[in-house]
Amino acid sequence: MSAGSRVDAPGLWIVLMRCHHALSRIAERSIEDSGLGITDFVALEALLHKGPQTITEIQSRVLLASGSMTAAVDRLEEKGLLRRTSAPGDRRVKVLKLTPAGKRIVEAAYGRHAAELESAMAVLNPTEKRELRASLKKLGVFAAGIGAKEPKDKATKRRNDEQ
Repeated sequence: MSAGSRVDAPGLWIVLMRCHHALSRIAERSIEDSGLGITDFVALEALLHKGPQTITEIQSRVLLASGSMTAAVDRLEEKGLLRRTSAPGDRRVKVLKLTPAGKRIVEAAYGRHAAELESAMAVLNPTEKRELRASLKKLGVFAAGIGAKEPKDKATKRRNDEQ
């Protein structure tokens, strides 16, 4: 494609989806040897890098559905990789913490994960990575804002359709 070629939104979306699909496969393969699935890995990785958190805090960071997050926490607690403790000041709130075994496993898995993603993105120089990150973040914030807007009510839509 030449530098002056027009890039339309549907074409860009297809490129983004193909890239996401390829990188997701690499990310999933990178943690296979750890015995963790991607859901369990992202929960442990959030605890590794952000410290103790509530289920809700982790859920908002890793964008998992409530049921998926609860199931992941149950599995990880059963495996002895994290533990639930009461929050200071409110025993109803549970804070998740890595156990020593959980920390060992997620540190090793994260090391492989990061190395494989770095290798997959080696085609980009540091400036291109910064620019891509900034552009994707800008697009994501904008798109999230559009998606959050209320759709027109049915009566307004019907009136517009009739005209």
